[in-house]
Amino acid sequence: MRKRFLGLKKVKIRQSWSKYNLYNLSRTETPRVQERTYFQQKWTAKSLTRAYHGETVREKHWQRMFRATLRSVIPMDHQYLARHDGSEQAMGRGSGLDVHPNQKQRPFPKIPYMSMVYAPVERRLDTAVFRALFASSTRQARQFVVHGYVKVNGKKVSSIEALRSMYFRLSSFAFQMVYPGYQLNPGDMFQVEPERVLFATGAPKDKKERRAGRKMKQKATSPEDEDADEDADEDADEVTEAAADAPESSEPQSVPTPDDPKEELTTLLARAKTMLATKTDLPAKRKQDLRAFQRTLKRTLSRSTTKTILTDSLDAQLLELTSRLNLSSEPLSSPSEDDVRPKFSAADRRLLESALAEARENPIDPSKPYATPWRPRPYMSAFAFIPRYLEVHHKICSAVYLRHPVARPGLGEVPTPYGIEVNGLAFNWYLRRR
Repeated sequence: MRKRFLGLKKVKIRQSWSKYNLYNLSRTETPRVQERTYFQQKWTAKSLTRAYHGETVREKHWQRMFRATLRSVIPMDHQYLARHDGSEQAMGRGSGLDVHPNQKQRPFPKIPYMSMVYAPVERRLDTAVFRALFASSTRQARQFVVHGYVKVNGKKVSSIEALRSMYFRLSSFAFQMVYPGYQLNPGDMFQVEPERVLFATGAPKDKKERRAGRKMKQKATSPEDEDADEDADEDADEVTEAAADAPESSEPQSVPTPDDPKEELTTLLARAKTMLATKTDLPAKRKQDLRAFQRTLKRTLSRSTTKTILTDSLDAQLLELTSRLNLSSEPLSSPSEDDVRPKFSAADRRLLESALAEARENPIDPSKPYATPWRPRPYMSAFAFIPRYLEVHHKICSAVYLRHPVARPGLGEVPTPYGIEVNGLAFNWYLRRR
């Protein structure tokens, strides 16, 4: 892969959502053919099209993938097929059968066969991830596959031999290797981890958000947390000793549940630490679960500073905010100068409820590597389209490769920024080398 990916001097379009690529796309032109030989025209067309289609694929690999046969379909009129059996196509052949002057033939649009030159590249897994809007570039999609964030049919993609051979399937742990060039088949479903998709398609952080994230990390690793953990351990030991010295009773004692959710989480954290300190016969798996539970509680307590964040019910959040803002939908019986509350109508209540629901679905979290609340990255709308051969579900970050791309009358399903003439020259370049 080339080091200089996006250049402004020599215009080459890439599979990327970068603003520089959008600028190059706006000023691209058809290559000049004057004073150039046919060989030079084919080489220029090959250079331009390969910079966009399969830039991460080596040239020898692409030459093996190239196929001289191009897939295409012709839609048939079912009403016409129901009226005729096909014999009318041979009527008047050689006898000068003419169409009635008042009857105009519908022009049949041409099929752009040459736009299907790079159809084999669309079967690659990294290209499909980029086409499904799960990554901002093909290189990033390739990185997701290599790092194990992409699954095909519920499992990570291994090499072609490991997928075709039962021996390698049984010993996939020893020969596991992610493979961005995996060729998708019709019906294959691939999915990407949602956090990676949110990072790839979300807006980057600004200076303030990056500073808030650094402060959170420093606060999480500060020595004050270690002192708090030691104090909690001492409190847990004291609770354990008091429970051991207390006399046993036949009736179970009722443990009061705190009203504050933060206090309840603190109590749960102390209980987990007590179990780890007192019970030495716990299995290793149980200890791992308890330690993971402790880490989750600490992370929740560090992020949550108010009771509103820790409240799970939307109605409870609404009730708490209403009490904090001192808002009420009921009119005051005897309003005074000291106790003046604004009116809180039903429309305002619905607006507040929708705002709470939106804040809960898309919260502010400085620990995320992208800007929160999540918003699309800039210049994304110019590249946000999905080809016909993919069925994408963005809520679960999954997509299905329905079929291979084909050429239709007036439409080629392979997205390309170049016209038929440029792709035709590139096709003739590779056709000569078969």
